[in-house]
Amino acid sequence: MYAQLRETADELAGILWREHTVYRERGGGVVIRGEHVRRWISLAPTGGKDRALLRAGRILDGGTTAPARTEVVVDLTAGTAELAAVCRSLLADVAAVAEPAPGPSRAGRPGERERPGRSARAARPGRRPRRERHTGPGSWFVLLCVAGVFGVWLYSLFGGYPY
Repeated sequence: MYAQLRETADELAGILWREHTVYRERGGGVVIRGEHVRRWISLAPTGGKDRALLRAGRILDGGTTAPARTEVVVDLTAGTAELAAVCRSLLADVAAVAEPAPGPSRAGRPGERERPGRSARAARPGRRPRRERHTGPGSWFVLLCVAGVFGVWLYSLFGGYPY
């Protein structure tokens, strides 16, 4: 299966990008990296005959890969042109998701870069917002119990015997 995936990946890479790297991943699949477009495509075996899981994602700053944004199961017996069309649509979806949403940008300090896709941390639904006080009543109760046990131990050690 790996030989078929590798052959298909080499053909797809030649059609999709002039500059690319094709390598094997741990799970037995094949990855095509397009560094100049900051995207990757993966072909992985699905267990079915002549079928593969096609995934696409972004390449982050520093060269690490982001998790797959889109995936689809494809038939490897289809022609290379059909597979390339599926790859292009997945890559278009990845590019659309990767673009930062238009909106008010935060006023940053000098020299501070804005990170796309990140916003202020929103509260989880159904939970109260966190208070600034860190030591709650339960923590105080535990501290008092520990102090009490320590006091009883000291009393049994020194207080029970008259000197």
